[in-house]
Amino acid sequence: MLWKIIGIVAVVWIALAIIGALIKGLFPILAISAIVFGLYLLYKAVSGSDNSVSKL
Repeated sequence: MLWKIIGIVAVVWIALAIIGALIKGLFPILAISAIVFGLYLLYKAVSGSDNSVSKL
């Protein structure tokens, strides 16, 4: 019974380490893409192009 608990704790610890490394590695990409997308939306809002599909 003790070995099952130790095994579960080890598996959870390894899983959290892998998830943490992925988040740490992918966070800069996510931040840069959010900034680029925000700048794109700002450009589209300022440019004033009248290509809206929902004209009534």
